[in-house]
Amino acid sequence: MCILLAVSVPAQQHGHHGNPADTTPGSFDLYLLVLSWAPEFCATHAGNASSSECDPKRHYGFVVHGMWPQNNDGSYPQHCAPAQPVAGATVDQMLSIIPARGLIQHEWSTHGTCSGLSAQDYFGDIAKAYHGLQIPPEYRTPGQSITVSPSEIEQKFADANHAPKGAFRVSCSGSEFVAIEVCETKDLQYRDCGSGVRDCRAPQVTILPTP
Repeated sequence: MCILLAVSVPAQQHGHHGNPADTTPGSFDLYLLVLSWAPEFCATHAGNASSSECDPKRHYGFVVHGMWPQNNDGSYPQHCAPAQPVAGATVDQMLSIIPARGLIQHEWSTHGTCSGLSAQDYFGDIAKAYHGLQIPPEYRTPGQSITVSPSEIEQKFADANHAPKGAFRVSCSGSEFVAIEVCETKDLQYRDCGSGVRDCRAPQVTILPTP
């Protein structure tokens, strides 16, 4: 489980089970791309000055929290190799979708080192996965709160991306929408998450509006 830093960390990282995993770099079954919902994060982390995510001038909706190596049984590797600092040029390139320098470094050392890729290639894949994802129009920059079932959100994402519904999981904290989690193969194709990624159990969730 990721330590809560002064960066955008979903309130409920339910995609992870506490099983041990092989920490050999590249030894995992799928990626879990986690897109946190900035309005919810900023509402529950008031005064967080370490991230531009909460800058009202930027109107962030979905931002990348990370892309985590996972296994089908719910286990997940972490800290698989020594981590050098991510090159400044790579950090600068990622800030538009991961708007916190500290989170970029954290994600590389904790999760990226398990990918079997270089930092440049790992973050390149994150950018490719993010920009390749179609966000349903109603969830891009809503001007007012939306109350909807997790199942409907997952179906809308599946339809927009011509993907199986099982490739998407809503993350929630109580009835608050926290993130959308996307299951992808190592070559960034959508795949069913299976039982290794937990569901949001709330019958409905509230998606807060963007600033």
